[in-house]
Amino acid sequence: MAAPRGTARRDRGSGPGLPPLQRDGLPLGRGSVFALHAGRDDGDGDRGVPRAAPRTGRERRLSAREAGSAREPLSVLVTTKNEERTIRACLESVRWAEEVVVVDSGSTDGTLPIARSIADRVVDHEYENPAAQKNWALPQLRHTWTLILDADERVPPPLRSEIESVLADAGREDGYWIYRENHFYGRPIRSAGWQRDKVLRLFDRTKGEYRPTMVHEEMVLRGREGFLRERLVHEPYRDLDQYFEKWNRYSRWSAEDLRRRGVRASGSRLLVRPWLRFLRMYALEGGFREGRRGMVLCWLAAFSVFTKYARLWEAETRDEER
Repeated sequence: MAAPRGTARRDRGSGPGLPPLQRDGLPLGRGSVFALHAGRDDGDGDRGVPRAAPRTGRERRLSAREAGSAREPLSVLVTTKNEERTIRACLESVRWAEEVVVVDSGSTDGTLPIARSIADRVVDHEYENPAAQKNWALPQLRHTWTLILDADERVPPPLRSEIESVLADAGREDGYWIYRENHFYGRPIRSAGWQRDKVLRLFDRTKGEYRPTMVHEEMVLRGREGFLRERLVHEPYRDLDQYFEKWNRYSRWSAEDLRRRGVRASGSRLLVRPWLRFLRMYALEGGFREGRRGMVLCWLAAFSVFTKYARLWEAETRDEER
């Protein structure tokens, strides 16, 4: 069961009040696809008796829910681009939800066939940044209560049970933080600060939306917040190639966010902050307990800080040369 937590109103930071989100979203977005499966003959020879059409994945989920205790229906939103290695496990982990929607931004690998075989809808939408993609998608959902996942996350059975208990509780909060069990090279990391990682992902979508940042999108919730006890499994990097590919993109976005806030790429930020990040994660927060895996993780985190400020310095230098 979830642990309630006061009346805090945002993911991080502060901001002005936001207008209520649209309650009744569009039934379909551009490029939407329903994953329907054609039936076939059993071959038992009883051809004179009409047969009921095989049920779709959504009908099976609704039937399972009706057989159990009544609760609020749930929409699950997953955003994707070239996620063929992880999308199946992600979607399979939430087949029990009443609606599963995938919003894709131009995948060229096998993501779309997998998504269409499991999700209720697959919608194409041009990608701008994580926050903008999710804010566009939220009004497209059928149900008020929403769970947002990245394609490299999955809901284990204990978390599913806790979510269903929350949705059956009339006294629930308006949104819930979920701690993540972060994996690195096949093992969960239980130190280096990763053990405290949490995200606000289960919420009443009429009371929240994402702040318009380029990276590390932040949910602003107008209502009461609680915490779930069970963890969301997160496997962000399968190898270093994927890490550097992601960070090449994220470092540009992070530098843009810093520029908007008026932050400058001073020498101290370029030189000192990467070292401070490594020392904090490795020494103070126990990253050394993870062995070489922890050392690599902490150095990568320090490198990401340096790269972010190097990108900011590059942008400032170009401005001065104009």
